[in-house]
Amino acid sequence: MEKQWRIFKHSSPADVSQLQEKLGVDRIVASLLHQRGLSDFESAKLFFRPELSQLHDPFLMKGMKLAIDRINTAIQKNEKVMIYGDYDVDGTTSVSLVFSFFKEHIKQIDHYIPDRYKEGYGISFKGIDYAADNGFSLIIALDCGIKAIDKIDYANSKNIDFIICDHHLPGDEVPKAHAVLDPKQTDCNYPYKELSGCGIGFKLIQAFSIQNKLPLQNCYNYLDLTVASIAADIVPITGENRVLAHYGLNIINSQPRPGIKALLNLNQSTQPVTITSLVFGLGPRINAAGRIDHARKAVELLICDNDAEAAELASAINDTNTHRKDLDLGTTQEAYEILENDLALADKTTTVLFNEKWHKGVIGIVASRLIERYYRPTIILTESDGKATGSARSVKEFDVYSAIEKCSNLLEQFGGHKFAAGLTLKKENVEAFQIKFEQIVSSSITKDQLIPKTEIDLVINLHEITEKLVRILKQFAPHGPENMTPSFCCRNVFDTGWGRIVGTNHLKLELFQKSNPNIRFQAIAYDKGDYINFFQRKTPMDIVFKIQENDYKGISSVQLLIEEIKVSNTG
Repeated sequence: MEKQWRIFKHSSPADVSQLQEKLGVDRIVASLLHQRGLSDFESAKLFFRPELSQLHDPFLMKGMKLAIDRINTAIQKNEKVMIYGDYDVDGTTSVSLVFSFFKEHIKQIDHYIPDRYKEGYGISFKGIDYAADNGFSLIIALDCGIKAIDKIDYANSKNIDFIICDHHLPGDEVPKAHAVLDPKQTDCNYPYKELSGCGIGFKLIQAFSIQNKLPLQNCYNYLDLTVASIAADIVPITGENRVLAHYGLNIINSQPRPGIKALLNLNQSTQPVTITSLVFGLGPRINAAGRIDHARKAVELLICDNDAEAAELASAINDTNTHRKDLDLGTTQEAYEILENDLALADKTTTVLFNEKWHKGVIGIVASRLIERYYRPTIILTESDGKATGSARSVKEFDVYSAIEKCSNLLEQFGGHKFAAGLTLKKENVEAFQIKFEQIVSSSITKDQLIPKTEIDLVINLHEITEKLVRILKQFAPHGPENMTPSFCCRNVFDTGWGRIVGTNHLKLELFQKSNPNIRFQAIAYDKGDYINFFQRKTPMDIVFKIQENDYKGISSVQLLIEEIKVSNTG
């Protein structure tokens, strides 16, 4: 699928020049900083040198004092406390963080993760019944609960208090919990709104430490779990998240807890851990526990303090992830076949597929794969407990959650984010939902939103890539939403004649521009071998790429990682 190249346009080039002069940096660095909303020396300093002192006072979050007072009361009265969380990476890291911290202060404490298939997403009646039957009087719910109106009412009827720690968008009504921590509440004045669920959990233990005059270092020791959630939940790497991610990665790369170390050892990589390696290496394995087996096993791994035991648990979870991959690929292929054999589906703006036999644990992954190929809002549904349940994924810039909300009369429940959501409906409503969802999306989405984009930060020339620039670019990490790895475009490049295809269909090149023919860079373009003929014919080409360091046999060199190629129209 051909992508549209979109180059970032500064609202004021004069501001970039002014920033360049203020900071004494070159055009490229000034442009990248300006794109990230950094306009002076102090903001740039904090960006490049994150400090724990930048973290906000947790008591600025609505409900925090109520939450801490209730926890202190539970400690004083020796109450039984349950730490409850969702079954994805954000939920399991949240539970692991809060449980591990509070088990040092609460004598009677346990953790609970709902079964994806028997209980579904979020707080469940079954979980509340379990708490009541076992004498728990306080439940701290993490990464879920902001829409659990009826569940909290039910818990209140059983004299169980809830502290909700969530980061999802609230509905019109907020649950009647003892305390609700969610910076996205309209009347919450907390300065940063984009924390992960585990980030809210971190603020809870930070507040507890402040209130009880405990060393804050005890909280910071859990930032490895926090950064894992930040990476996997795809939250912006800005503001407070950037600080948490920076220090969390420092811990993972120096003294990771046994569970995280065991999972990362499975990758057999000697490279430093980054947000990307957490997203693709650690996240899928933790998620697989909840998708295929039970997420409780992920929590057991993350709270484990023994290396040998952690290695055994990680190996079992890795086996589960291998099984998940097989299910994922099989289901994806079946979905491709449906879409390619049904001509009526080809003209639609959305994809909504339902198959009772598909595994609930992989439908979200399958939805993402279908978007990669067909690029339109997608929902994959399967059967669970006699109902159709599914995962939605969206294209960039389109709010799929809002579209689903407009179909709420056909749904039993739904929740999620702008670009990803979950939903449940009666099977007899699936066809009506498919029709209505298509109508709503097709009437609101634009043609431009249905074209995949390649985002480009800046057009540069090869001679501008210097060792100093590479050193500074490394300091832009950690990368993620709203601070992605800088992407550059270079026009009219040629191969020296060294270019060749390696592996299955990968392109290895040595590139130069005629304006500076002696400046040359090695480049790799995965799955782009079809372009070899253009380079061999000396056709001027435009490329979109990222700058990376390549270490080979102990020798480090700059390499261009090419993502897109097209024939230049300016040659």
